[in-house]
Amino acid sequence: MKLLFVADPLEGFKTHKDSTFAMMREAASRGHALMACEPKDLMWQRGGRVTAFVREITLTGDADDWFTAKQTAPHEMPVALADVGAVVMRKDPPFDSEYFYATHLLEQAEREGARVFNKPAALRNHPEKLAILEFPQFIGPTLVTRDADDIKRFHAEHRDIILKPLDGMGGMGIFRVGPDGLNLGSITETLNRDGAQTVMVQRYLPEIVKGDKRILVIGGVPVPFALARIPQGTEIRGNLAAGGKGVAQPLSARDREIAEHIGPIVAARGLLLVGLDVIGDCLTEINVTSPTCFQEITQQTGFDVAKVFVDALAAALAG
Repeated sequence: MKLLFVADPLEGFKTHKDSTFAMMREAASRGHALMACEPKDLMWQRGGRVTAFVREITLTGDADDWFTAKQTAPHEMPVALADVGAVVMRKDPPFDSEYFYATHLLEQAEREGARVFNKPAALRNHPEKLAILEFPQFIGPTLVTRDADDIKRFHAEHRDIILKPLDGMGGMGIFRVGPDGLNLGSITETLNRDGAQTVMVQRYLPEIVKGDKRILVIGGVPVPFALARIPQGTEIRGNLAAGGKGVAQPLSARDREIAEHIGPIVAARGLLLVGLDVIGDCLTEINVTSPTCFQEITQQTGFDVAKVFVDALAAALAG
């Protein structure tokens, strides 16, 4: 089977930890042919089908020069997405206008017969921070607003809060304001752009010192281990991109409760793979674009996450 990965530039992959690479490696081990492109390589014209200019790649096993590609020119090999076995959308956030447009092209490809994972409409309908609003029973005190006065009232009630932009990734743009309220006004102005942008505000969860847990859910079923991303030094963010230390651990009873409730719901909507972020007992995000932590969990526990993912992909295609 031919698998097309829509992703960031291959040359930027850090193969020792990249989850998309882990998917590719597992798929290649089963004899599947690999192709890759970026969202900018997608194209549609009236009278034709959604096409991508792709590179056919072969994995080398080398850590640095990890792939070879037959194609060197950008437009050397146009392929209709409906003619490949599956399209795996793995473009990293931010979920900007171009990402939005890419989901519409991928949805058109679906109408032409392509099989796309995660489903493009589901990607649009589950913004990673706002998706938690559907599950208030699992989240801590949370406010979504543009209004500075709303934020002041929330801080007065909860005293220790976290503010973050809705379009950030990897811990980018996250601020903590303690009981003294120091810099609350300035931080609010920075994030909400004088009321032009919406901000998420949450009560600070002291359990963050034990890690921001990433729980992977594949085909509606939780992986039995989470990766607790533990802040280091004076940092409040556990994100690996912000220097957090990743420690794999079995799911707690609460972790499993959250994952087993949400997993089947989002899977039914076409989200084959999601990453739930949990601090303490509280759900904080539902990641749908390109959930990570495959390799860290596998290396520390022996549980082969990529194998489970490719199994689930095969089952979805057969269903």
